[in-house]
Amino acid sequence: GRPAPTCVLGIDLGTTSVKAALLAGAEQGQVVAESSRETRAHTSSLEAGPQGMEQNVQRIIRALNECLAALPQQQLQRVSHIGISGQMHGVVFWKKDKGCKWTECGTGPTFEPEEVSHLITWQDGRCSPTFLSSLPLPQSHISLATGFGCATVYWYLKKSPDFLKSYDAAGTIHDYVVAMLCDLKKPLMSTQNAASWGYFNSRSKSWNTDILKKSGFPTHLLPEVGDPGDIAGRTICVWHGIPKGAKVGIALGDFQCSVYSCLTERTDAVLNISTSAQLTISMPLGFQPPETPDPSSAVTYFPYFNGDYLAVAASLNGGNVLAAFVEMVARWTEELGLQVQESAIYTKIIKAALAQNDSKLSVQPTMFGERHTPEQLASVTNIAVSELSLGHVTRALCRGIIENLRSMLPVQRLMETGVRRILGSGSALARNEVLRQEVERIFPFPVVYGKDVDAAVGAAMVMFHRK
Repeated sequence: GRPAPTCVLGIDLGTTSVKAALLAGAEQGQVVAESSRETRAHTSSLEAGPQGMEQNVQRIIRALNECLAALPQQQLQRVSHIGISGQMHGVVFWKKDKGCKWTECGTGPTFEPEEVSHLITWQDGRCSPTFLSSLPLPQSHISLATGFGCATVYWYLKKSPDFLKSYDAAGTIHDYVVAMLCDLKKPLMSTQNAASWGYFNSRSKSWNTDILKKSGFPTHLLPEVGDPGDIAGRTICVWHGIPKGAKVGIALGDFQCSVYSCLTERTDAVLNISTSAQLTISMPLGFQPPETPDPSSAVTYFPYFNGDYLAVAASLNGGNVLAAFVEMVARWTEELGLQVQESAIYTKIIKAALAQNDSKLSVQPTMFGERHTPEQLASVTNIAVSELSLGHVTRALCRGIIENLRSMLPVQRLMETGVRRILGSGSALARNEVLRQEVERIFPFPVVYGKDVDAAVGAAMVMFHRK
């Protein structure tokens, strides 16, 4: 009787749901159990009004507890390492000595949030362009945007300074969970999350404390920063059956963990199309991002692991554009006095586009704008009488989504970086053969579909490789 092998737990605290995955076995680790729960945590913001995007932390932790309770107890008792990822950019505030209270639940001890603010999410829009331009210029390779942690702190500093006086710690939602599990006296944040907060220099791995102090920013709220993959601490007591003393990694960015879950070769590019769309490549070893950002550039450099960077073309226009098109067709049909389910429309337009191999119609699909060109909207050109069928329009729309990504990260650039194949993932790509055909037509690389990106699995894999 050799002892049973240890397991690694991966958790992802997402915008709409919490996911957990257990890995066990040799080399890469096999996923032995998974569970997920919707958080239903959105709540209104009294101070920020309709621009605000906040979530109730109690509900997020409740979803986390339900998620873990659904995993097999026997395997949770063998967990030696925990990796946690979550939505980057956002910020939550808490009181260090009163961040949570530990209580008993059906599956053993767990913690409940105590003196904790709402989570102000990455989607928060309270910092207008005018407000952002009034802030000091960061010394960072990433342009500051609304929803970034430091920008939100500045907003409270100027609009509601008393709010900040109630708290003495801040971090992302996943930094908070790590701090509670390990009872950290000061929150610890990975370079991945710090870069996504703004006012962080990735080269020196340090906050812009001089710039921040000069403008009265409460720098005592800034977490300590460590490398992704490092251990933040150990669990202070049994948690849902997970033994006391299990090692907990510093919280990681969900984007980086998603890429980590499927990227095996440096010569792979990852193309993910779900609600939005991303095309990602690994930068060569030793690459350092420029000192200052180019606001008009469509590519952002994200700190990855072991000092590496990812170049990311993150488009705001993906499956959401197709969903808007389907909704438009459904509304037109309804106005004509007919009733067709949106799911039926989706199936029919894909079928029509598969029968229509080509179209001269040209669709610029940027109806949600892009971060580097927020004012750019969608347009349709080259409209000929012969190109008006649903098949033509759907084919052109799918091509437009892929061409937009190619314009953000051109083929020439992929070739220069040594890309040899594309890994295709995401719900929109999985269920839409026309999109897949257009990817293969537009990019001169073999495309491999299958393994979906999964931040919870990625977070577990990071810890698995650190065991």
